[in-house]
Order: sequence, then C-alpha cells, then structure tokens
Amino acid sequence: MLKTGLIQQSNTSNIEDNIQRLEKSIRELAGKGAQLIVLQELHNSLYFCQTEDTETFDLAETIPGPSTDRFGKLAAELGVVLVTSLFEKRAPGLYHNTAVVLESDGTVVGIYRKMHIPDDPAYYEKFYFTPGDLDFNPIDTSVGRLGVLVCWDQWFPEAARLMALRGADLLIYPTAIGWESTDSPEEKARQKDAWTISQRGHAVANGLPVISVNRVGFEADPSGMTKGIQFWGNSFVAGPQGEIVTEAPTDSERNLIIDIDLERSEKVRRIWPFFRDRRIDAYQGLTKRFLD
Repeated sequence: MLKTGLIQQSNTSNIEDNIQRLEKSIRELAGKGAQLIVLQELHNSLYFCQTEDTETFDLAETIPGPSTDRFGKLAAELGVVLVTSLFEKRAPGLYHNTAVVLESDGTVVGIYRKMHIPDDPAYYEKFYFTPGDLDFNPIDTSVGRLGVLVCWDQWFPEAARLMALRGADLLIYPTAIGWESTDSPEEKARQKDAWTISQRGHAVANGLPVISVNRVGFEADPSGMTKGIQFWGNSFVAGPQGEIVTEAPTDSERNLIIDIDLERSEKVRRIWPFFRDRRIDAYQGLTKRFLD
C-alpha cells in the first residue's frame, strides 16, 4: 500500500501565507504516515492566468530555485515524496507550467512541463506558458513510477496512455479548474461531471490509479472582464477500475490521506486485458491533426 496525501487549498494574494499553510498541511499528512503528498496546480499563488499581464512573469522562478529549495528541505526533514507545481522561468522570455517531484531526501528527482496549454476566457495560459518539451515520461521515485501530468492534460487520453505504456504506476494531475459564475447550475454540473468522468476513464483504460488535486475557493478576475472563478475542489483518487476511493468537498479546503494499492493494477489488467487487445497496427491516424 502507498499511503498518499492530497492537499486541496484555497489561496490568496499572500504568497508567503499560502506556502506556510501548505507546509502545515504537509507536516500534518506526513505525521499521519503519508509517503507521497500531491499539491494542486500553481499552488504558491493565486491562479494568475485570468488576465494577460507582463508583470506577472515576475512570479516565475528557476528550477532549482527558491521553492524547490524550501519544499526540498521539508521533504527531506519529513522523509516524504512531494509533487509540486511551479511557474518555471527556464530562460529570459521562456516560461513553463512545471510539475516538480522532490524525493524523500529533498532532491529534485524529475520534472514534467505541461504539454497541453489552454487558451480560454479566464484561462489565458498560452500567454504565459510554452508547451512542454519533455514528452510523457514517468518519474522514478522511491515510492514508484509517477505519471505526472498537469490540469488540461487530463482531458487527453493520449497523454495518460503514453504514461501507462512507459510503465507509470499511477497517474497524477495537479489541477486548477472551476466555474464561471454566469453558468447555469445544470452547466456547472455537466462540467464537473465531465472532468471527473474523463479522469476515471483514464484509470479504467489504463488499469491505473488516478490522483487529481484541484484548488478550491473563489478567485476574482483582476481585470473585471469576467466574474472570476469558483474553483470546484472535488479532489479525488480513483482506483484502476475507475472507482472513487476518496473525494474532497467542492466548497472547502481539505487534506485527504488514502492507502493506494499499487498491486491491484496487475490484477485488473489480467481481467481487463486492454493492453493485450490494442490494435497497434491500426492507430497511425492518431498522429494527424484531422482525418479527411
């Protein structure tokens, strides 16, 4: 069993306070025996992509840098593996949305740069982030091979499949997603259900556990062009048959801890042998943008 912690947090403009609360939650989960702890997308700050502002690039940092040093020291002190999510400054004018995995000795054991970058009202990520160039490669750690992806990646079955084909033990999605206040209750329900269903589908199709950690709470749009985002929380873990094994509320902060049975994937793949029956001779069209 892999004892795993999830931190669903509501952030403010006070970055130091956000980080201190994360540290407190990490200590709490480690004290309960967590070996792996997953944080939400861009967890240090507000979700700044609601507007396009060149001054916001000042939030970015190098990897290694201040956050990897700070969280790395905490990981080493507590003996836990941390999945963090940072605004990376790779070079002048070159920035990424980057997940960083810190080993239990505090070292950076691997990074993943978000591959799929959205550009929608209130989610203007293409302004800030260059698409990743590290492919879909699991990160080897002392607790297993982590198939780390980020938010918008969770809608693409190809990303999950490639992580699984490369031997990931589980799929992990740090996330920042929520509702625009003018959407109807029915539309809000459809959106959240689709988000959950798509990731549970990745679990089923690949016979792997899925961890999804979303932020929660309201964040205003600084430009006033929209009515801001109500992040819907609902962080969860699904088992390799898509079953929900733990789930956070939609309207409040929550630290979850759960035992994930990594050995169950082998048992599930034996009864549902999707990898055996894949028609790898017939999928060439998947590399095309569209088939006429």
